[in-house]
Amino acid sequence: MIVLGLETSCDETAAAVVTDDREILANKVLSQLDEHRPFGGVVPEIAARSRLDHIGDLVERAMAEAGLGFSQLDGVAATGGPGLIGGVFVGVMTAKAIAAAHKIPFLAVNHLEGHALTARLTEGDAAAFPYLLLLVSGGHCQLLAVEGVGRYIRLGGTIDDAVGEAFDKTAKMLGLPYPGGPALERAAQSGDDRAVDLPRPLRGRPGCDFSFSGLKTAVRHRIEEMLGSQEDLSDAQVADLAASFQRAVGDVLADRCAHAMDQFEQTYGRPGPLVVAGGVAANQALRARLTELTAERSTELLAPPVSLCTDNAAMIAWAGMERLQLGLTDPLDFAPRPRWPLDQLKGVA
Repeated sequence: MIVLGLETSCDETAAAVVTDDREILANKVLSQLDEHRPFGGVVPEIAARSRLDHIGDLVERAMAEAGLGFSQLDGVAATGGPGLIGGVFVGVMTAKAIAAAHKIPFLAVNHLEGHALTARLTEGDAAAFPYLLLLVSGGHCQLLAVEGVGRYIRLGGTIDDAVGEAFDKTAKMLGLPYPGGPALERAAQSGDDRAVDLPRPLRGRPGCDFSFSGLKTAVRHRIEEMLGSQEDLSDAQVADLAASFQRAVGDVLADRCAHAMDQFEQTYGRPGPLVVAGGVAANQALRARLTELTAERSTELLAPPVSLCTDNAAMIAWAGMERLQLGLTDPLDFAPRPRWPLDQLKGVA
């Protein structure tokens, strides 16, 4: 079986083709970073208009690279939400048009489910259901038990900022360029991660929830203290703050995941595997910290390649494939959704 996937939820336009034997035949991603960089973040109107300009060409290029005609597709999937609604509309309407014209199934994929199932595309049987999922991206931070396609049990989530937001806002305070998360990771490489004392919010508390607002505020206070009469922080000070912040985040994630592993083991008889997905999962220091945790708990960390952690269409095509195999297709009157919690998905028991 072969599925075409489209991803248009935020600041990327992407098209990909995957097969049911986990082969990625094409994976095209058009970045809009240069268009959004002057504004320090994603501008929804610019993002939506760029989709209209580029999605047709991107689909053609993906199909050409895959060496396929539309008649050879078994389905077409598109991100149906959550996301910036203008961009989501463009992707959904394009997929519906292809489905209608070629009489193939249409699949509306939840963007978060795309991230959640990526490890099943890249890791195969190692990511057999059930598994524990840490979903960390720009706008989401959740711990979930993944029992199957469309079957997610939320163990915890953020009570304020998502970890990706905390990275971006901290980077901005440090004067680092957009996008903030990767810039902060680069700065941290030359810093001392024990140089600046920062809090670990909720560490040691019961439950699996997260909080990053207080950590972000603590960084602001440290910046003010370090500035004194200086106009700007030195490069060394920026690096030390970035490294110390990154270490604090890693400690918080490890603590919260340890609690979730306890809950998961009580229910399913084992502590993992732990799957980490979403844009923040590309951070190598955080991966290393979580690898230490899973080694301590005699389980393993499953993390997709970095190129499949950030928004891409291969994950949407694969989630569409999994849903197609279960007969979970969608009607052409599906309405795109700016918000779409994972626990509202339909699945198969």
